Amino acid sequence: MIREMREKLGREIDQLSHELNILLPQAIAQAVEMGDLRENSEYKAALERQQFVQARLGQLHQRLNQLSQLANTEAPTDKVGLGSKITVFDLETKDTDTYMVVLAEMMDIDEGHISMASPLGRALSGKMVGEEVSLRLPTGARHLRIMELVTVHQAEQAEAAAQDEAGRKGTKSKRKAAEGNGKK
Repeated sequence: MIREMREKLGREIDQLSHELNILLPQAIAQAVEMGDLRENSEYKAALERQQFVQARLGQLHQRLNQLSQLANTEAPTDKVGLGSKITVFDLETKDTDTYMVVLAEMMDIDEGHISMASPLGRALSGKMVGEEVSLRLPTGARHLRIMELVTVHQAEQAEAAAQDEAGRKGTKSKRKAAEGNGKK
């Protein structure tokens, strides 16, 4: 989960860096060739875009640093935090929903993502399995019980174990294939 966030931020950083270092200098050079810079809207637009891209790159680098710190130190091992996957039971409607707590930039509502800054994210933050939370939303109050919790640490451990297992199976298959070739 944290790896996915890093990859997404990294892709955006790469894309914006390409724009800043290659595309925008070309656009500025073309605008300069057009003549009078005081009345040149292409030149002004390129400079404004350049400033925006520089600011956005600064934000992304800061987010990447924050993400590294959260992943290493601040994400709780037994409570809801960044990267946690939570299953909640609505005590009134009896519905069950599953959410993943992500950074605001990573939110995809269709995927069940919620931001730590959202009302639901704030209400669930720091809670454990079995705890109940109440929150007020513009659509009304919700009363939820946390039924399941997979923290970012547990997810990463499970992923590492699965990769180790796949690696062992791959090694066994290669060994058997090598033994089979040796018998011919």
